[in-house]
Amino acid sequence: MPDGGPSRLHSGSVSKGRRRRSSSIIYVEPPETIEQLSDQVALPNLNANWVNNKGAWLIHPVCIAGLKIFYDTIPGVSQETSWTLTNITYMVATYLMFHYVQGIPFEFNSGAYDNLNMWEQMDNGDQYTPSKKFLTSMPILLFLLSTHYTHYDLTFFVVNCMALMSVIIPKLPSFHRMRVVMPWSQTIEEVDGEEPS
Repeated sequence: MPDGGPSRLHSGSVSKGRRRRSSSIIYVEPPETIEQLSDQVALPNLNANWVNNKGAWLIHPVCIAGLKIFYDTIPGVSQETSWTLTNITYMVATYLMFHYVQGIPFEFNSGAYDNLNMWEQMDNGDQYTPSKKFLTSMPILLFLLSTHYTHYDLTFFVVNCMALMSVIIPKLPSFHRMRVVMPWSQTIEEVDGEEPS
């Protein structure tokens, strides 16, 4: 037997299944197992199906108008600042709702969607559906309005553009099922789905 043969084979097989985390914080969610897929088709996903209802599209312009009115009533807030605050608040809220929170707030799907955020749950993960096109166009429209009403000021433009990019980039098909994992939040074993030893 060659020198160090068995230990070399053993260490190679152990490290082959693990993803290195030393320089990368991007994690791609693996496909669902057969059990998860069967749980997903067993019951309707009420968490993601509401966006196809008639009133769901109306709620976004109403929320934007409500935010604008709220910020306009605060004394000392200029129109430029009001539009920027409306833009930032809407972008943060939609990012949290569609891209950050995973799973379903109700426990009726047996955890079938625990590894997916709402954007990935909507329309069974299909891209370019009418709902997803609408929800992508709303931040862009709000950004254009904010840029126009801030009179194309460079500072407000940069702030509004950064808010827009933080919401639009996760919606792109190339970022589907991609996660940003903070290095201090999980170990390699937890990311790979194994129990830490």
